[in-house]
Amino acid sequence: MKEYEYEQLLDRALRQLPEGSGTAAEGEADSRFAVPMLRVFVEGKTTIFDNFDAVCDYINREQEHLMKFLLNELGTAGKKEGSRAIFQGQFSREVVEQQIQRYLDEFVLCWECKKPDTHFVKMDRVWVLKCDACGAVRPIMKRKGVKARK
Repeated sequence: MKEYEYEQLLDRALRQLPEGSGTAAEGEADSRFAVPMLRVFVEGKTTIFDNFDAVCDYINREQEHLMKFLLNELGTAGKKEGSRAIFQGQFSREVVEQQIQRYLDEFVLCWECKKPDTHFVKMDRVWVLKCDACGAVRPIMKRKGVKARK
């Protein structure tokens, strides 16, 4: 059996990797996961999130969960009507985008590898976020919402 130095084995392994297989540090996770542009507009005293269902489908989360989060964080009442969400009050697109980003950070993106390949699992009596990409598991914490600024 031929003996190899560590560096030789590492170089050999790197040469055998397929082209374009980068790491998350090189931006792979960012380029793969980009939430669709939010269509949010104010109509009178209400705010309409027109592509709410498309965003929920893209991030692979139930509409009721995201809606409950947004209502809590925006500190308002609202309803789902067809493919859109309607909120009482006037909120800019930037405010809604900020809340969607907070939702992604807390309930979608893995804290270890930053990939969106996660889902909710109940372990004993605790809900956890399990990553299919790296296998990381972390509990989902219940928290009280802080009202967003208009």
